[in-house]
Amino acid sequence: MTTSGPQLISSRDNAWLKDLRRLAQDAGAWRKQRQVWLEGDHLCRAALARGVKPATGVFTESAWSLADASLASAAPRNVVLPAALFSGISGLESPASIGFVLALPDEPALAPMAPTVVLDRVQDAGNVGAILRCASAFGFTQVVALKGTAALWSPKVLRAGMGAHFGLSLIDAADPSVLDKLAVPILTTSSHQGGLLHQQQLPWPCAWAFGHEGQGVGDDVASRASAAVRIVQPGGEESLNVATAAAICLHASAAAAPARL
Repeated sequence: MTTSGPQLISSRDNAWLKDLRRLAQDAGAWRKQRQVWLEGDHLCRAALARGVKPATGVFTESAWSLADASLASAAPRNVVLPAALFSGISGLESPASIGFVLALPDEPALAPMAPTVVLDRVQDAGNVGAILRCASAFGFTQVVALKGTAALWSPKVLRAGMGAHFGLSLIDAADPSVLDKLAVPILTTSSHQGGLLHQQQLPWPCAWAFGHEGQGVGDDVASRASAAVRIVQPGGEESLNVATAAAICLHASAAAAPARL
């Protein structure tokens, strides 16, 4: 619970506000500051619903005056900004009016038997965030992002994930050798080889690996895979967007897993 009223910051040259601006706009600032910026009512409430405890709440003046107790008392410290200053730190085209600063969660150890999603050099932040949402929705509890993948805790991936981060065990910037610790079969997708997805008996638990938007999974991942599968595409497109392919594959696993429905 907060022990005092909010701090009002009205100068854009305030040192703390400068750090917050970097955290919101610089894709790598979270590593240096060991903090994460969540912007918007939906993302903040999604974090609270998962038991996340923010370090600082940030509100526009009007949002603070309307904030309910769940938001106003979520953090031990609250900062109130004029709307123009909040807009100046926002990473959104249409700035929100509330945000949370969180301490960066400690990275967990890899769970060998967990249903897992492996991201191999998936570079688009929107794709990464969308895949995290699919992983959470379809019962995959662990995500391993290999080096070269868009950083899981970067602002754009956080926004695209829409709160999925807080229901997942996330391992970022991992070396492919970490996959040797998995005790579940690794499955990959391919546009030109392997059996058709809808004809396969899918193992559960398993790990699905999704690769670079143009190149697919690399040799380090492919050599560790138990099988490659294709998604039927009667319309004749050369390939699917990686997030779309992930949604199809993860749903197929969830539907086939025993006692999952």
